[in-house]
Order: sequence, then structure tokens, then C-alpha cells
Amino acid sequence: MKNTGTDQNVFKTERSSHFFDRAQRVIPGGVNSPVRAFKNVNRHPVFIKRGNGSRIWDEDHNEYIDYVGSWGPLLMGHAHPAVVDAVTEAASKGLSFGAATQGEVLLAEQVVANVPGVESLRLVNSGTEAVMSAIRLARGFTGRERIVKFTGCYHGHSDGLLVAAGSGLMTQGVPDSAGVPAAFTELTVPANYNDAEGIKALFEKIGDTIAAVIIEPVAANMGVCPPAEGFLQLLRELTSKHGALLIFDEVITGFRLSFGGAQAYFDVPADLVTYGKIIGGGMPMGAYGGRKDIMSEVSPVGAVYQAGTLSGNPLAVAAGRAMLDLLLGDSSLYDRLEQKGAYLEKGFREAAAEVGVPVQLNRVGSLMSIFFTSDPVTDYASAQSSNTDQYATYFNAMLEQGIYIAPSQFEALFVGAYHSMAQLEYTVDCSRRAFAQVAAQG
Repeated sequence: MKNTGTDQNVFKTERSSHFFDRAQRVIPGGVNSPVRAFKNVNRHPVFIKRGNGSRIWDEDHNEYIDYVGSWGPLLMGHAHPAVVDAVTEAASKGLSFGAATQGEVLLAEQVVANVPGVESLRLVNSGTEAVMSAIRLARGFTGRERIVKFTGCYHGHSDGLLVAAGSGLMTQGVPDSAGVPAAFTELTVPANYNDAEGIKALFEKIGDTIAAVIIEPVAANMGVCPPAEGFLQLLRELTSKHGALLIFDEVITGFRLSFGGAQAYFDVPADLVTYGKIIGGGMPMGAYGGRKDIMSEVSPVGAVYQAGTLSGNPLAVAAGRAMLDLLLGDSSLYDRLEQKGAYLEKGFREAAAEVGVPVQLNRVGSLMSIFFTSDPVTDYASAQSSNTDQYATYFNAMLEQGIYIAPSQFEALFVGAYHSMAQLEYTVDCSRRAFAQVAAQG
């Protein structure tokens, strides 16, 4: 297998550098989402030109095995024929109507029939919009204002959720971005992920004022951090006892850990769940759903207002329906994803151990992260202990061998149905060489 897509087997960067130079003149930082800038791995970004199945090619014709998959939605690979055909057919009939369509109903029926606890679903345009809407709904339903979120969990860039950790559980949130007034976040209370005693104490103090607890059931935006045993069950118990709602942000885990997402995977029901990524089949779409009595508070039947001109866009709905059909039609899919994830995890561990590089491998199903630290990573603070310089060395060594992983220590590696065993074996071989470069760096 070639390192790159070039005939000379040489990694080239000229065209990507050219487009990045041009982009910086007309786009802030040269990118439309910060992680794409590759600043955390000390290089200019590669500009992707096309993809097919497990592979992508950049503007310089370098070829990569892709473990980012557009940050998760492409579980079945780039340009899957069923998804492309569905979008092409939809586009031929019109790009947008701003009116109700049959496809919206069919997609919602797919989800409601197959996801536990989702009795009603509203389509929106992104994961950020889904979370923003679910939070508003939780406040409207409970008549309360406080939201509890966990440090290191990312729920989109709406103002009220851009909150950094305070000095302790009881501190008010402070904005984590310029341009966000403190008043927008003062009702967002940060808690520590996997801290059972801390969340118990928080509920004892302010439980009767909490509208909802929102959590990534598997944290994937501080790197992958699985929930500690019993932690999600504890949140279910505390929220039920105190009359608060439990919101699972399944923008990443939804339809990936199982068709029923983390709710089914961990057998913990949420009151509301938010979706993005896979539900759009690679196109911009999000959704939020849950118990019928809660969702009945959404306008036009209820008093909680939420709207979107392009919500339920026919192209995104067509892609999403095709994707969900593929998942429902493959009875062994999630078993295969588990096997592939386990193979990579074992290979990475052994490769790092061979050269004496201390790493922590966190994995749940097809989600994984490599942390360059000897200490277990269970929350935001321990994730921050990872050596980001070593990760940058590892990333660049992998990239130049034709393996595309997240250009940030604190993102996930995504295994897809499209990765062959030969590609996984090659990836482990590349990782062995990359770990050796990290070891040589000292």
C-alpha cells in the first residue's frame, strides 16, 4: 500500500499551501472552523479535494486512509452510492421549499420506531441548533433556568454553553469566548465529568433549581472519555428525583455506538436527545427529540418557540434517510465496528509499548483517542495532562504516511464500516513508525 497517492511516493504540500495563503486573505484564519487550521499540530492544513469509501485525496494528490470521516457522520464512507443517489434524486426535484415534505415524516418515523425513548422528533440544521433548542425546551417544560454541563463536554457554540470550568462545582459559569456576555452563561453551572460525589453535592445544594443536566454520554471533545461505571445511571436517578431533565448530546454517539445510540448502548434512558452528524448522512442536519409530553411543548402545539426556514431540507433528509436505511439493513454492523475498534486499540497499545512511549488508549466502540500520558484519562483535567507536542509529532508522522487522523489531541478517531482489515493492519504499521519518531524526539 502506497504511503500517499503520488506516483513518486513523496508527500507534497504546494497546492494546499497555495490555497491556505489565499484563504487567509478572505476567511478568518483561512478556515471556516478552527480545528481545520492545523495550528495544534504545527503545520498548514491540507485541502481535501475528493473522497471515496475509506480514502480521501488532497489538492496535491496525496492519498489518505481517513479516520476523521467529516468528524463522524460518514460511518459508511465517503460518497456511498446509496446516499449519493438519494441526494441526486432529491436535488432534481428542488433544493428547498420551506414547506412540509414527505421525507421529513419518513425520517422521523425511522428514528421514533427504532430509538428507545424518542417518541417525537424535530429536525433542525445542526447539532448546535439541536442542543440550543433542547435547552430552551427543558427550561420551558420545567419552568426552571439552571443548566448543568460538564467541563470538557462540547455542545456547540451557542452563547449559553460556551462556559469554562469555575474554581469549583458551585461557581457560576464564565464565558469561554470573547463576545459572550457573562449574563448569558451565569445560569450554566459547570460540573466535573465522572465526579459522582461532586454531582451529588451539587444536586443537594441547588437541585430544585436545575432545569436539565446535559452530557455527552461518551465525551468526545476532550478526546474520548468514557463514562465511569454507574455515572450515567446516577445522573438518571438524580434528575428524576429532583424533577430535572436528562439530556444526552448524541451528536457524535447517536447511531454510532448502536442505532439507539448511547441510550441503548448503556441502557440509560434520557428525557431529551440531540442529534447531528450521522443523522444527516454527511449533509448539514440536526434533530432533537424525546418524550412526547416534553416535545408537545414545542411550537406550534406548545409555547416553546423554535423555527428554521431550512429545517428538514430535502437534500439533507434524503441523505439522512439513505444513511439510516443502510444502518438498519446491516445486522452485523455494530459488531464489526467493535471488532475493528478493538483491533486498532490493541495494535496502537502494542506499538507504543514496543518503543516505550507512555500512552493511554480510550475507546468506546468505534470512537477512540490516543493520549500521550502515563496517567488514566477520565475527565477534562486528566486529558489536559497529555503531551500535545508528542501528539503533533505523531500526527505529522501518520499524515505523511497517508493516515489522516484528527489534527488535535482533543478530538476523536472514528472507525468506519468502510475500513478494511488490510487498511487497519497498515495503520498499525504506520503507527509503529510514528511512535518510534515520538520516542526518538525524547
